[in-house]
Amino acid sequence: MTQVSDNLHPFGDDESDSLHEECGVFGVVGARDAAAVAALGLHALQHRGQEAAGIVSYDGAEFHVRRGIGHVAENFSAGDAIAELPGSVAIGHVRYSTTGGAGLRNIQPLYAELAAGGFAIAHNGNISNALHLRHELVSKGAIFQSTSDTEVIVHLVATSRYPTLLDRFVDALRLVEGAYALVCMTPKRMIACRDPLGIRPLIMGRLDNAVVFASETVALDIIGARFDREVEAGELIEVDLDGKITSHRPFGKPQARPCIFEHVYFSRPDSISGGRSIYSVRKEIGAQLALEAPADVDIVVPVPDSGVPAAIGYAQQSGLPFELGIIRSHYVGRTFIQPSDGARTSSVSRKHNANRALVEGKRIVLIDDSIVRGTTSLKIVQMMRDAGAAEVHMRIASPPTTHSCFYGVDTPERSKLLAARLQVEAMREFIQADSLAFVSIDGLYRAVGEEKRDPECLNYCDACFTGEYPTRLTDLAERTGQGELSLPIGKVA
Repeated sequence: MTQVSDNLHPFGDDESDSLHEECGVFGVVGARDAAAVAALGLHALQHRGQEAAGIVSYDGAEFHVRRGIGHVAENFSAGDAIAELPGSVAIGHVRYSTTGGAGLRNIQPLYAELAAGGFAIAHNGNISNALHLRHELVSKGAIFQSTSDTEVIVHLVATSRYPTLLDRFVDALRLVEGAYALVCMTPKRMIACRDPLGIRPLIMGRLDNAVVFASETVALDIIGARFDREVEAGELIEVDLDGKITSHRPFGKPQARPCIFEHVYFSRPDSISGGRSIYSVRKEIGAQLALEAPADVDIVVPVPDSGVPAAIGYAQQSGLPFELGIIRSHYVGRTFIQPSDGARTSSVSRKHNANRALVEGKRIVLIDDSIVRGTTSLKIVQMMRDAGAAEVHMRIASPPTTHSCFYGVDTPERSKLLAARLQVEAMREFIQADSLAFVSIDGLYRAVGEEKRDPECLNYCDACFTGEYPTRLTDLAERTGQGELSLPIGKVA
């Protein structure tokens, strides 16, 4: 879920120097104290969104809504908070808010009273024609209460002329473009679905007799549920209040294109995606990086925490010692929250501290997941030099991020991406490292189990690295006057 904006790129603060997954969703049908289960599941998904959290429950007679700014524990740890959410059915959401998006009106799940009764929805992803649809709906008299693209879906469901709510929901989804993983709740059922390409993740599990949906398998682990399967690309799963499950395929069975960056960074390392351990894939990315870009150094140092698995793989493949040359404090705010360069510099130094006893006099290779604007990498390289490192080399466990994401990941506009403006050698000069290298796109695909990236049969969305967007980008096309950008989209300037 993202904000609908009239800016060229609707995602977040231009000063952000890391990529941020924007949301996590959770749903449960048939569990005693479903809201408590949802709160635990959301806690496991907290890394996907740390600015706000919400839960909607249904007790068989009415819906109950509680939403708040802050972490899950801040909003749902007290007994009275869960007591306000009775029922055996609940959906929940954790959110990362983009610029101008903070405030209760944009916190999900969204809830509305439709002609057929209550309707609650939680969304991970981004609707790439949301602004176009919003303008059409407003011109017909629709009144929006939030600035999120998710509310567009609510209005499309409400205005559809099909007879049943399920048909109206499918009708609404046929009108939207982009990426979505949705969990929705009505007085009679829960609906979970993924977009036709399955760009954003969604899985299904079982907790005794209850059915559970979540963005990642780690949410099942924390509630003691067992993994059943992934919700497939383009699939819509309907679960009634008695637990009967019905699968629908309104879009047929298209070739899935899940986001490859889930493997690089977004998912928790203890999750499973596509049948593969995220942790194991990240170690393999590090191993590929060591094969492609070896460094003549003394130790391998991860940039914590996201660089740790790849650094382990790099160290094991290269036979070099793995050392925690940077210690991260987990008790400071994230750097992108800071409003200015001066504040950000201070925050970087508070968040990471050099382990001087390990790095002084050593040649080190730093392993990180990505470079976005480059300012954080610059500060970390300088931190290592200030701690006495003899040489500082940088290796990145993803290809250069050259394009913005329009599918639910908060990235700066393309002009702010360092790799979109500079070649690798110029990037190295910018961050002041002794050397810089990225894993190749083929190396990344080998790490996820493929021989190489095959342009004729792509199994992932990798648009942030290649600029080859797998869906139309209607809002972008209308803003830039490029006409309708359609499949295959190729590279968008």
